[in-house]
Amino acid sequence: MAQAKLGDTVRVHYTGKLDDGTVFDSSVNADPLEFTLGAGNVIPGFENAVMGMSPGDSKTEIIPADQAYGAYQEAMVLVVERAQMPPDLQPEVGQQLEIRQPTGQSIPVVITDVSDADVTLDANHPLAGEDLTFDIQLVEIG
Repeated sequence: MAQAKLGDTVRVHYTGKLDDGTVFDSSVNADPLEFTLGAGNVIPGFENAVMGMSPGDSKTEIIPADQAYGAYQEAMVLVVERAQMPPDLQPEVGQQLEIRQPTGQSIPVVITDVSDADVTLDANHPLAGEDLTFDIQLVEIG
């Protein structure tokens, strides 16, 4: 039976969980996730887990943070004066924004704290620093 290898386009069903069992994402009630192995469209640990699987195979894989979204980096947390925020913005914890860099590139951030004087923005991926557990089923190799 065929095994998934670099360059193959694959379709997988998956459920991603945190260490405490909380499900953060799943394709079970949706279409399978389709991606090409080696194209860098999914986290490295997920890609590596699918390599060598055959259609119909299922597995559970624990992916350490360094093979997922990386370590949580304090340097990616920024405290800005409230006066620097757009005047029509009412900042709230959990709100997602984009910061435009001088290069024109946009960076997604989440507001993690709001005071009368300051707003704390976090540019870390929400799953940074987390080891992730994925239940993976290879549906097909395209």
